[in-house]
Amino acid sequence: MKLLVMSDTHGDAEVILRVRERHPDIDTIIHCGDSELPFDHEYLADVKRVRGNCDRDNRYPEEELFILSDKKIFVTHGHLFNVKSTTMNLYYRANELEADAVFFGHSHVLGCELLDNVLFVNPGSLLKPRGLEEKSYVIVEFAADESIVTGYTDNGDKIFSKRLKLF
Repeated sequence: MKLLVMSDTHGDAEVILRVRERHPDIDTIIHCGDSELPFDHEYLADVKRVRGNCDRDNRYPEEELFILSDKKIFVTHGHLFNVKSTTMNLYYRANELEADAVFFGHSHVLGCELLDNVLFVNPGSLLKPRGLEEKSYVIVEFAADESIVTGYTDNGDKIFSKRLKLF
């Protein structure tokens, strides 16, 4: 299973389209909020999406929980969990939901980690990155006993690839 995860595009609809078109083999696309586009924007069609602190359209859910294959996926923007200061609140919510993976944004900082066998991924920002110069998004692949998280620049150049063993 292959997921494209992006966040914090802040009104740049064209970057969403470019990234989508670059990866036609994706099973699911996830936007972690602050698209600043209407909920029914054509570039967000068939995208799992949540509301960020800059999204004004009330049709966005604050969080999304869904199952893909055998993985329970939790998506939120992160502002309601104070992720700029700590991921502990997000960790507790993931445990409540028995999530296998958590995708979030808000901090604009690209990163991933495995904590108590739960995958946490922040794809960074495709408009205003923090912590590195490159605008970013990620592809997450789930295999039987591992996940592979690959970060890319907005131009499709690989930033990193990390294999995380699941147990």
